[in-house]
Amino acid sequence: MNLSALEARLDHRFANRALLEQALTHRSHSSQHNERLEFLGDSVLNCSVALLLYDRFTKIDEGDLSRLRANLVKQSSLADIAQRLDLSPYLRLGEGELKSGGFRRPSILADAVEALFGAVFLDAGFEEASRVIRRQYQAVMADIDPKTLGKDAKTLLQEYLQSRRIALPQYTVTATHGAAHNQEFEVECAIPKLGVLVSGRGASRRAAEQEAAHGALQAVQASQAGPAGRSRTRKTSQLSLPVAVAQKPGIEPAGPSAKPGVPNHSRD
Repeated sequence: MNLSALEARLDHRFANRALLEQALTHRSHSSQHNERLEFLGDSVLNCSVALLLYDRFTKIDEGDLSRLRANLVKQSSLADIAQRLDLSPYLRLGEGELKSGGFRRPSILADAVEALFGAVFLDAGFEEASRVIRRQYQAVMADIDPKTLGKDAKTLLQEYLQSRRIALPQYTVTATHGAAHNQEFEVECAIPKLGVLVSGRGASRRAAEQEAAHGALQAVQASQAGPAGRSRTRKTSQLSLPVAVAQKPGIEPAGPSAKPGVPNHSRD
């Protein structure tokens, strides 16, 4: 496979091409897989993003910087970077993972991105790896609102309602779709006092609730703007990231996976 196009999007030409190949190799494919590079890349990523935030937001304290960093290095953020790099076609997966759609799975995509950062670090040092990471985060950093400080949609909606003494929203799973290994959940977020009812979809209940909360927050803000916006609102939100998450059957999904020994990492 020609990896030159991927190197161009990553903005790094590998002196040791074997590192790049290993970074793209899942454990299901070969014993020379990317998990050690992922471990290394996780630390390089956290340090680089911390420096990026430290330089950009000079008046934000440690706790808020940590929360913002966690938001930037979580699984969904890394999977978004994988999408921009068009990483899926380059992944080396075993037959089982290929059949189950592993090349679309956020966890596999996010791990590969971290492994790439680790590979760049070994290939050319920290300064080059940090430069590559900064380039990949340019678009993300441009959209950061320091007032939200990396808080998720459910938290922002809750804070907005509490500040106005409005009852907290009610989340209800209304449907599940797809096979057990590739389910999609549909969740409604209701705020009866404001007549707001928003539907969100996602590859887990948590993701669907977050999408519904995001739409509900927009609807609530519109309803508070004036009488014209106070009519009952129903909206369906789709995940922006078209990737699947493997999980067991049932409405209640497993919580976010945590890797022992990998600090400073919060993934959704």
